[in-house]
Amino acid sequence: MNINNNVWPKAVLFDLDGTLVDSVYDLASAVNILLKQYDQEPITLLQARSMIGNGLKKLVERAFAARNIQLSGAELDVRSGQMMEIYGRDLTTLTVPMPGAEALLRMCKNNGCKVAVVTNKPEDPSRKIIAHFGWDEFVDTIVGGDTCAKKKPDPMMLQFACDQLGVAVSDTIMVGDSPADIDSANNAAMQSIAVRGGYTNVEPGRLGASTVIDTLEEFDVGLAVIGSL
Repeated sequence: MNINNNVWPKAVLFDLDGTLVDSVYDLASAVNILLKQYDQEPITLLQARSMIGNGLKKLVERAFAARNIQLSGAELDVRSGQMMEIYGRDLTTLTVPMPGAEALLRMCKNNGCKVAVVTNKPEDPSRKIIAHFGWDEFVDTIVGGDTCAKKKPDPMMLQFACDQLGVAVSDTIMVGDSPADIDSANNAAMQSIAVRGGYTNVEPGRLGASTVIDTLEEFDVGLAVIGSL
């Protein structure tokens, strides 16, 4: 990765699941434990990948919908709480960094670029995952799905992150793998980079991002494209 100091943005906002970490195994394990408690068959890893991206409650809703059980209201709240308890006991056993994640976070830090993690996952488990990988020193702020009143794709979380970092939206880039990430950036009028290999049924090239890269190791390529726009 070769980035000229002149093209670094003032801040980069990263999604967590499917962007900085591959957490599908731990998430799938947790939701399958929950399904088993209600005598339901487990979902596959492929199904789990397509269900991640809009927070744990949406994952629970989609997992039960795959078993022809429609959840809403208080019932969904209860099962989402149960899911959080299960997942909270085992956040990182099988979760691993995405290729190039730590190196890129370190480069941001070394080049004076502020970093926020903006994820629809609740803030507490997100902080624990960041701490588990020793990334606290690289991440300036974490905005979780319960930090603000609205989640991605609403722009509120991105705008809040920029306020926390003390940077303008126009000086910031959002990096993510799902429609929620890129839609939130577009809704905030923020430049964005979509990363392949995450959790989405939509081809990344069709997400509407400013540009698309195959892995975080190609972040410099994405920056060069944005710099030429």
